[in-house]
Amino acid sequence: QLDFGDRRYNGINPYALGFAIYSDIKRISIDPTEEDKKYFDFAGNGDWVGNVMYAMENFKDESFILQYLSPKVMRDFKLFAVLDFEKDPKLEVSGIHDDISYKYIRQALSAQYNIGYNIPDIQVVNVDRWGDRSMRLQHKMVSNRPLKGEETTEVLRNLASLWGYDVYLDSVDEDDQVRASYSIKEDGSLLDVFLDDDDG
Repeated sequence: QLDFGDRRYNGINPYALGFAIYSDIKRISIDPTEEDKKYFDFAGNGDWVGNVMYAMENFKDESFILQYLSPKVMRDFKLFAVLDFEKDPKLEVSGIHDDISYKYIRQALSAQYNIGYNIPDIQVVNVDRWGDRSMRLQHKMVSNRPLKGEETTEVLRNLASLWGYDVYLDSVDEDDQVRASYSIKEDGSLLDVFLDDDDG
């Protein structure tokens, strides 16, 4: 793992992180600290091979990090969390190497390895089968991240062309408030777009 200040740094090396976590499972199994005992129920059981095999066989990348990233590895990799809202020019450090932030950083790093976290959650919520046959979609925002406007419009145009009828999409935040709305006619022409510019 290259240091953050290294010109070749390009993010966290997942292989270095994985190897460090597996090595740490061995350490926690054989010679745990009081801190380890607080977070891991297998601490000190001595069966490091069984613990490593269990982790390899039962967890995907994101759940593995969520389950096994220890405070020690977090400190070794100098991990911290940053809040980055698209409309705010400032960044906020939201988690450092302390007991309060440990679980938050573990969840934030785990989410980065979750494929579903980066793929928009868009579902068909209604089809007017007996009326104008329009299709209504809903996008659930993750961390209040909006869809990209031009790409969304283009995808909806293609969908309307395939469907053969009007398509509507509402993008809702984590409080189920509509933050953006798109209406596309069956011929691909844009009926209406509403974008909520409110940061809240």
